[in-house]
Amino acid sequence: MDERYEKSIHRIGRVGILIGLVFMLGIPAVVSAVYDVWPDGVGEVFAVAAGLLAVFIPTNVAEVFGYTPMLGSSAYITFLTGNVTNLKIPVVVNAQTLTETAQGTDEGDTVATIGVAISSIVTTLVIVAGVILLVPLQPILTTPTVQTATTYMLPALFGGLFLSYINDDCGEYIAKNKSLTLIVPMALVLIVNLFYPLAGKEGFVVIGCMVLNVICAYVLYKTGIIKMSPKPPKAAGSVAKQAAKTSAK
Repeated sequence: MDERYEKSIHRIGRVGILIGLVFMLGIPAVVSAVYDVWPDGVGEVFAVAAGLLAVFIPTNVAEVFGYTPMLGSSAYITFLTGNVTNLKIPVVVNAQTLTETAQGTDEGDTVATIGVAISSIVTTLVIVAGVILLVPLQPILTTPTVQTATTYMLPALFGGLFLSYINDDCGEYIAKNKSLTLIVPMALVLIVNLFYPLAGKEGFVVIGCMVLNVICAYVLYKTGIIKMSPKPPKAAGSVAKQAAKTSAK
């Protein structure tokens, strides 16, 4: 990756995260100061938030370690704006697929950043429109047909996202039989969940599956079941390089 681009994007990302934290913590602080509704102490805050923290901290840690290699520089915008698994990851995967760019490359990083940025803008506009149209559209949104359809939205989304990973793409390489690494973690989760429900422990489950997935990939690679080969130049090529060649001609 270009060193100047890398330094600038990390600098801008860190500044953006700090500004976001100031707004997230500053607005409640201002409201508490204006209305004099401060909590009695830090202990009270943690006592109320303990349940949420126990669920979301492991989940967030798992997302950072699991998704950052895929997101690249766009991780800053992604984790600041949220909707990581259900929106930003599908956007990045589809954007890189459509532009034939690979994860871990300059081109793939740029495409991911553009895709996440546009997705964040569109999400904001949709939220604004939803706030304005929520009352007028309430009769339609509460109909049995729409309510039934909404129950299938998340399964359809995650099903499509899952299918997008069933391939041999591995950045600049082709990893034949890569999808076999999913079998053991998925089977183990299903079996454990039958005897011990994992609801509310998703973060710990994801972290454990990440470790197990790496172990499975290592074993399958060492045994020769997974075979790595460089991706052909055309498949790994970038839109930027192709445009540069065209302009040079």
